[in-house]
Amino acid sequence: MAQVQTDHPHNTGHVLTSARLKRALILLVAICAAVYAAILGYMYANQQSLLFKPGETLPAPATVGLADVEVLSLPMADGTQLAVWTAPPATEGAPTVLFFHGQSGSLGDRADRMREILNSGFGLFAPSYRGFPGSEGTPSEPALIGDGIQMYDRLAAAGHSVVLHGQSLGTGVAAAVAAQRPDARLLVLEAPFTATVDVAAERYPFLPVSALMKDQFATRDLIDQVSVPTLIFHGTADTTIPVHHGQSLAEMAGDNAQLFIIPDGMHNDLWSYGLWDQVQQALIN
Repeated sequence: MAQVQTDHPHNTGHVLTSARLKRALILLVAICAAVYAAILGYMYANQQSLLFKPGETLPAPATVGLADVEVLSLPMADGTQLAVWTAPPATEGAPTVLFFHGQSGSLGDRADRMREILNSGFGLFAPSYRGFPGSEGTPSEPALIGDGIQMYDRLAAAGHSVVLHGQSLGTGVAAAVAAQRPDARLLVLEAPFTATVDVAAERYPFLPVSALMKDQFATRDLIDQVSVPTLIFHGTADTTIPVHHGQSLAEMAGDNAQLFIIPDGMHNDLWSYGLWDQVQQALIN
C-alpha cells in the first residue's frame, strides 16, 4: 500500500521564511531604486542652483575700496542688461583685464584682486554674469560664453589690448573666449577645471553626471585650440577643484601654457602667493 508523504512542519516554515525574505529583498530593491530616482531627479532639477550661486546684492565699488571703478549697465545682443565694473588703464599702453569671476557671490567678493589689477596700472572690465547681482537674465554655459565674446569684441573695437582672466568657474568662460579670439594678449586660468562635469563626477561618482549635466564647460575639449599664451595657477591644497585638473590642462595645452603649482595653495588664496606678479612678468617677457 502506497504511503502518502506530507510536508514536515520544518520544511513548511523554511518555505515561508524564504518567501518572506524574497518579498523583503524585492521591497528593499524597490525602495533603493525609488531613492536613487529621487536623487537623480533632484540633481537634474536643481543643477543650475548647484553650479551657479549668485549673491543677493551688488555693492557699490567705492564701498569695497574701488572708488575709481565705474558701474556700467551693458546690453547684450538679446537685450539682457549686465552690470560691469570697469576702469581704464592708468598706464599708457597697459592692457585691460577682462575678468570672469567664480560661481558664487558677487563682484564685490573679488575686490582685492581688482585692486591689485588697478594698482598695476592695468584697465579692468569685470562683468557680473546673467542672473548674478546687478544683472538680468539666467546663467548658462552658452549665455556666459556668448556674453564674454561680446565684451571682448567691445574692448578690442575700442583699441584695448585684452588679458583674459578666469577664476574657477570663470576659467571655462575665459578659455572658450580665448579659443575664438586668438588675438588676446594673455589667458590666465586661476584654479581651473578640465570640465565642470569632471568635477561633478568626482564628487558624485554614483551618479551619471555626464548624462544629467547641461552646462559642462569642457575646457579640456578646447584647450588645444587656444593659441593665446596661457598661464595656469593651481594650489596643492585646493579641495574645491583638485590640483590634477590644472595639471591635466597644462599637459593638454603643451608648450603654449605655463603651469604654476603652488604648494599649500587653496582655491581662493592664490593671489597671496604672487599670482599677479607672475602675470605681470609674463606680459613683460
